[in-house]
Amino acid sequence: MKLRLFTAIAVTAMAMISCSEDTDTIGSSITNNTDKLDFSTGVYKATSRSIIADSVYSKTFDCYFGKVKDPETNSYVKNEFMAQFNMLEGFNMPDKTTILGQSDGDVAVDSCQIWLVFNRKQCYGDSLTPLKIKIQELAKPVEDGSYYSNFNPAVEGYIRNGGVQKSSTFTLANLHCSDSLRKTSTYTDFASIPLNDPYTDKDGNVYNNYGTYIMRQYYKNPENFKNAYTFIHTLAPGFNFAVADGLGVMAKISEIDLLMYYRYATEDSTYSRTITLSSTPEVLQTARVENDKAALNRLINDNSCTYLKSPAGIFTEVTLPVDDISQAHANDSLLSVSISFQRLNSGVQNSEFPISTPTNILMVQKDSLHSFFENKTMYDYKTSFMAELTTNAYTFSNIGNLITLMAQQKAEGMKKDANWEAKHPDWNKVVLVPVATTSKTSYDSYGYSTSTITGIHNQMGLSSTKLVGGPNTPIEVKVIYAQFKH
Repeated sequence: MKLRLFTAIAVTAMAMISCSEDTDTIGSSITNNTDKLDFSTGVYKATSRSIIADSVYSKTFDCYFGKVKDPETNSYVKNEFMAQFNMLEGFNMPDKTTILGQSDGDVAVDSCQIWLVFNRKQCYGDSLTPLKIKIQELAKPVEDGSYYSNFNPAVEGYIRNGGVQKSSTFTLANLHCSDSLRKTSTYTDFASIPLNDPYTDKDGNVYNNYGTYIMRQYYKNPENFKNAYTFIHTLAPGFNFAVADGLGVMAKISEIDLLMYYRYATEDSTYSRTITLSSTPEVLQTARVENDKAALNRLINDNSCTYLKSPAGIFTEVTLPVDDISQAHANDSLLSVSISFQRLNSGVQNSEFPISTPTNILMVQKDSLHSFFENKTMYDYKTSFMAELTTNAYTFSNIGNLITLMAQQKAEGMKKDANWEAKHPDWNKVVLVPVATTSKTSYDSYGYSTSTITGIHNQMGLSSTKLVGGPNTPIEVKVIYAQFKH
């Protein structure tokens, strides 16, 4: 009975303590005469420092593309990616004899292109700045696995010699479309990269374009189109998308499509159709980030604060005062442990294209940093926590479960090995990481919507902030303890 009361009274106790420093009457105000509690508070010090991210888990559909100069480091940041295309089960095409397009005495698509659809609200830079992209066909599929942002398909030998090598220039504001079209409510910002040059497959067969290759393979062996795995492993391993030229734009890619246009006829009419293959969560997409490590290290060596920078830039490491908290009141229970990280202005202003501040940050044990993202873990407010930027701070309102867990892990480890702490130097450390989320919206019977976070991953877009902290500026950790009166 008494143990169950702790959870129920914790929130009430926190609210009352925040209004008054006098804790003498809290027990009698929220419990009956049998179960009265003694409350006490404590303030301890955590230390923090900046650490380089080096690379981050990049099997993600939070896709960015481009190259910009970071005004905070005066160095360049580049984002590229690799994408496969999904083949839905049940895919089929009209009878071959009805196809109207012809080339070299066989069926053909009329044209083929790749679309990159932008989320303009999350793009960075001047919409009229040209960016040159280079598309490279893969020789073999990138197999499912744990890929980080330093993975480069071109360096790892995945690019096919003699395959698609297409360069194209685009702007975020698609100048190929008229002003009137861009102003319509149905218009979507996109870049179109044509793949209409002659294409030679791995067996030396020549087609008038890449789309015709795909079409003829269907009529040759439809079994290769039965699902995404067979399609990718027999016909279309995917493409690498690299920055060929251009500076000042970072595009948020919300959709990647391979489009093949064709016509077919029946006795009554002629139809125009499009084969649309998309890069979806069912297939693999990896992101590559290129940062200037020397420039990032200059910020890391700034001991007046700590930094959070994405993509794959800088994290903040925090050493929590676990021993102080757990030993100061060894016979008490933790009701609440809170810590807040105040944001500082960067001092670098770029009024035209400011780099955004991370909206959400994750707190995770340092030892679990990589496995958290690799295993697609969801924060649980027990071993991992998420905080949103509110009133210029990231506040973790109760990390008591984590403090208790760390103390237990140390106690159990020391029982088995007197040198356990020396062998586990990160046992009381957490890392703050800029993250992005995916969510699902549901509606009740009255039409009210509820958004639920369904996934969390490393922020791959541009973001940066400074936090109060550093080796010489401890951060307060506020603790509320409770003990039943005897």
